[in-house]
Amino acid sequence: MAAKPFASSTDVGEKTETLEVLADGVYALTAEGDPNVGAIEGEDFLVAFEARATPVAARDWLDKLREHTDKPVKYLVLSHYHAVRVLGASAFDAEVIIAHDNTRKLIKERGKQDWDSEFGRMPRLFREPDTIPGLTWPEVTFSDSMTIDLGGDRGELVLQYCGRGHTAGDIVAWLPRQKVLFAGDLVEAEAALYTGDAFHTDWSTGTLDRVKAFGAEALVGGRGAVPRGREAVDAAIEQTRSFLLVMREKVGAVHARGGSLKEAFEATHEALAPKFGAWPIFEHCLPFDVQRVWDELDGIDWPRIWTAERDREVWDELQG
Repeated sequence: MAAKPFASSTDVGEKTETLEVLADGVYALTAEGDPNVGAIEGEDFLVAFEARATPVAARDWLDKLREHTDKPVKYLVLSHYHAVRVLGASAFDAEVIIAHDNTRKLIKERGKQDWDSEFGRMPRLFREPDTIPGLTWPEVTFSDSMTIDLGGDRGELVLQYCGRGHTAGDIVAWLPRQKVLFAGDLVEAEAALYTGDAFHTDWSTGTLDRVKAFGAEALVGGRGAVPRGREAVDAAIEQTRSFLLVMREKVGAVHARGGSLKEAFEATHEALAPKFGAWPIFEHCLPFDVQRVWDELDGIDWPRIWTAERDREVWDELQG
């Protein structure tokens, strides 16, 4: 069998972007499985959620947003550190960039390696990469929660750490009045999960339980469509949990009997493909996901750094 093309390196087709108004002054941009972004209007400012991979890509999003509001971006919230989410930050001219304490730690530890890795995996998302001025650094970080007063009668926006999950530092943005939750990559709606830097046990238990406890009526996940209504939101959360639990079960069984990483990948692929295989980035993510679960079972709690070279080694071993 021929080796599969590396990650998303051959995914060059343009995606249709859809701007959705979820409530008065609450926006989400989805793009057929590409990373989602969002924005919330304050009385006289905007809070942007996620920054895209390059300033050029971010400006495309801002151009669409400007059809609805001309308020300046005061706060740019980064749900976590991955390059496709953060390197377009300079386009927003935000007064303050906010992230979790652990996100700052991860940027310092592995920001450049992650940039190189993700550029190799998903080159189409990095439009005009020469416009990236460097790593994106948050000016404000927090450990538990932070509240932004939106002013006037717009209520407040709560930034909350729910525990280790997709990375060590994922945060969500919750609008209690509108019951809208921006969940970042902690939840995917009909899109495969990337878990190469994840904490699978924490994520699939307490972290998702805390996300679910918000009782959101609309949820903007990392990729995929925006589920609306409590039933649809809960289904997206449980779909995410199911993906994680199947990986833990299948990789764990092979690891326990002394099998190989390749056998664990094949067992996991066979179990997940019928439901998730046609969803965005499934084939791309799974080798890195399985490797991370395997590492956890080997007792490696803090994720190993992905480099462009390590990416290729794992891919060749599992998808070759």
